[in-house]
Amino acid sequence: MDFSIKTFDARTSLAQAKTGVMVVGVFENKVLTAAAAGLDGDGAISAAVKSGDITGKPGSTLLLRGLAGIAAERVLLVGLGKEAPVAPKDFNSACQAIARTLATVGAADTLISLPCDQVREREAGWAIQALVLALRESRYRFDEMKSKKEPVPAGVKKAALVLDAAAAASARAVLAQAVALANGIELTKDLGNLPPNVCTPTYLANTAKKLAKQFGFGVEVLDRKQMEALKMGSFLSVTNGTMEPPKFIVLKHLGGKTREAPTVLVGKGVTFDSGGISIKPGAAMDEMKYDMCGAASVLGTFRAIGEMNLKLNVIGVIPATENMPSGTATRPGDIVTSMSGQTIEILNTDAEGRLILCDALTYVERFKPAVVVDIATLTGACITALGHHNAGLFTRHDDVHDALADALIAAGKLSDDTAWRMPIEDSYQEQLKSNFADMANIGGAPGGSITAACFLERYTKAYTWAHLDIAGTAWKSGPAKGATGRPVPMLTTFLINRAQAAR
Repeated sequence: MDFSIKTFDARTSLAQAKTGVMVVGVFENKVLTAAAAGLDGDGAISAAVKSGDITGKPGSTLLLRGLAGIAAERVLLVGLGKEAPVAPKDFNSACQAIARTLATVGAADTLISLPCDQVREREAGWAIQALVLALRESRYRFDEMKSKKEPVPAGVKKAALVLDAAAAASARAVLAQAVALANGIELTKDLGNLPPNVCTPTYLANTAKKLAKQFGFGVEVLDRKQMEALKMGSFLSVTNGTMEPPKFIVLKHLGGKTREAPTVLVGKGVTFDSGGISIKPGAAMDEMKYDMCGAASVLGTFRAIGEMNLKLNVIGVIPATENMPSGTATRPGDIVTSMSGQTIEILNTDAEGRLILCDALTYVERFKPAVVVDIATLTGACITALGHHNAGLFTRHDDVHDALADALIAAGKLSDDTAWRMPIEDSYQEQLKSNFADMANIGGAPGGSITAACFLERYTKAYTWAHLDIAGTAWKSGPAKGATGRPVPMLTTFLINRAQAAR
């Protein structure tokens, strides 16, 4: 879908604008927005509202045709809830309703005039982004692997957002960022939705190379021999059972100052997780193709910030492998030595994400990072704790790490891609004790997502770090099965905020 900003001067009114669909808002108390009132010359809109044809409740809609004195072929009324300031949740509901309707009407273009500057505790840019993401989400399809493609809905293909002339310049910049974010989200969805026989570690590496060529990133892909030379014994232990060659991917977006310490994103890239020798139950095992959504979110975030040309130094690190059972696979009871020199007793080969991440977290010390955030579909325990609404956020408890947690939570709230902070305390570390190695790779069922984070924390003493467990948010199951693109919105917003603070 093509997006643009449209302004009107004093000589031109919305009523004179030619378009397939004009979108305006109404409130629950039967009050029209200024834009809707401007189209109500003959009273048809106010009559529809007063008659109860549209309630004004968030997401309610009414499509009107052939209104006298209106150049638009159709007028779509959408409910915004209670009168301004509009609640962010209500505005999002309106955006989703608009997207659903515009996907089905027989019109090529639309003009959308909503009170973007009247959303509670949000700037107009937030409303613009909400509209763009909702419209793009409604048109997203993944049928790449089907021999017969699904029919593409006719729907609207061009959307212009109507804004005040004074705000147009800044709005265009925000709109470009919103489109870049949508592109990043869709890349993450595509990678997650691809089957594991296609989206292999090599495929992820090639995707990184394509992004590097398109946006001028630095890129390096390490193979098994290079990982052996670096003594990544923990990561390599996960690769023992698969024939697919593992890849260690490094992407560099150096858009900030020359000596600026980078922000580092580390994404878990297990392109299929059978559980290894500790094999998973067969039911829903196909969904373990989504175990690389941490890696996919790093690539999607780089897609977004590359298109934005974000003025910040960002490095992405992706350890990528399959986790498969075979005669050469790592066994429960094996002890391996990580890149840090710490030894790990592997009690369960299905707790493999932390085994590849710990070596990646040691590797990133060389970048002398400002902060490091790892992203992983790490534990089913996080789903039990938080469901599918919030990602789990873990970090140490001190002033520096509290500030990092606050920044990520704020970015999540602003982008509607939320996280909830969980504890990391020394008392949980006791569960990782091993009689035979420096630590075990699991700490038992109690507090499973916390002990997994505690395991990773042991490898991050050299820098400021946070961990996002996205097991409950990265994809949906059931009839709506598919990757969600989370947490690309949170990560991208977090990076934008850091870039603005660095100016």
